[in-house]
Amino acid sequence: MTPPVSRTATLFVVCVAHFLMPFMMSAVGIALPSIGREFAASAMQLGLIETTYVLSASIFLLAMGRLGDIHGRKRIFQYGIVVFTIAGGLLSQAWSVEAMIALRFLQGMGGAMVMATTMAIVVSVFPPQERGKALGIAVASVYAGISCGPFFGGALVTTLGWRSIFYLCIPLGITSFLVSLAKLRGEWAESQGEPFDLRGSLVYAAAILLLISGASNLDHGAWAWVLALSGLCGLGFFLWLEARTAYPVLNIALLRKNRVFAFSSLAALLNYAATFGVTFFMSLYLQYVKGMSAHQAGTILIIQPVMQTLFSPCCGKLADRYPAGRVATVGMGLCALGLGVAASLNAGTSLSVVMAMLVFLGLGFALFSSPNTSVIMGSVEPRYLGVASGLNSSMRTLGMMSSMTIITVIFSMFMAGHAVTTETQPDFLRSMHAALLIFCVLCVLGIFCSMARLRK
Repeated sequence: MTPPVSRTATLFVVCVAHFLMPFMMSAVGIALPSIGREFAASAMQLGLIETTYVLSASIFLLAMGRLGDIHGRKRIFQYGIVVFTIAGGLLSQAWSVEAMIALRFLQGMGGAMVMATTMAIVVSVFPPQERGKALGIAVASVYAGISCGPFFGGALVTTLGWRSIFYLCIPLGITSFLVSLAKLRGEWAESQGEPFDLRGSLVYAAAILLLISGASNLDHGAWAWVLALSGLCGLGFFLWLEARTAYPVLNIALLRKNRVFAFSSLAALLNYAATFGVTFFMSLYLQYVKGMSAHQAGTILIIQPVMQTLFSPCCGKLADRYPAGRVATVGMGLCALGLGVAASLNAGTSLSVVMAMLVFLGLGFALFSSPNTSVIMGSVEPRYLGVASGLNSSMRTLGMMSSMTIITVIFSMFMAGHAVTTETQPDFLRSMHAALLIFCVLCVLGIFCSMARLRK
């Protein structure tokens, strides 16, 4: 008989990990100028410090979810915390920008091991009637990390230097590991004994590497388009290969025969693709069009993640009382409404409209995210929980990359390589309107996907 597992300790461990991962990503973004000055790094090298982390996480998420199903989710989670913490400690002592890029790849792998297993662990520990609330709290901790990253990261960089950000990994990582060691007495490995699909994992990793490398450089020439298209073809080959593998890293039957799982995953991809780029545009809009300082713009932009942090637990609880798919669909509708308002902003729009739009987006995403995750995790057998968790996280990273790819293409069409300045403000606004309109359409498509899973 499996020993009893403390639900409170489980949620604490998951929330600490969920806070730490996005906090490190958003805080490091604030620290990049200081890192660049110390190491005399180029703009491309600074970009790689961020991109490499996302790339590494995207490559390993699916594989780590499957390894958790086979070898134990708690074990993979604990290994991931160790890798992430050690990498953070080494990053605090980085001796060159090249070392930082390599260590960020290692940290991304540790982050993938954690994020691919956390939701599966929560679902394994909490009963269905409490699952939505628990997932809501876990999702809220992610948004708390995103919200606190720029504010506290900026304060740490200003007072103690950029290395102090990475020092935080050590106490938080050790605390999470020790609590998991003491309190998570169970182990969850419903696919124990099954072989790991190394071939499929390598094909997936290569496809993601090509796709992200190409998509992040689309404005640099035809070679980037070739890489991106090769990555898409690689993903198609990966799906074909997995359909013919006895023990695949991604069971294609989950997508072909499980309508709820397939449409919920697609809705997640569309939602992240539609909403991720909003902060990017709003940051530029508030500073270049509205004339705000970076601090003032950041104070306005924090409205959205704060709304998500505050309301995610409540929305998760709603998903326990009402059909989670319906709650998520309402959330997607609010996101579409917010994006529609964002697509109409101009130089004369009042600040109150911008703030109302951010409130709509924050509330919409809170209504969508944790209920949608609850639907995804509740639609598969226990033996596939790790794969479902890994795929859900992969949808997030691929959606973010899709969002930035759309922005890159739009900028290349309207801005023609020019920087955002007072003189190019009309071109910037046209770019923003076009991209946000596309995001709104993606959100509307997401509504249809969300509704499709509700059909009996």
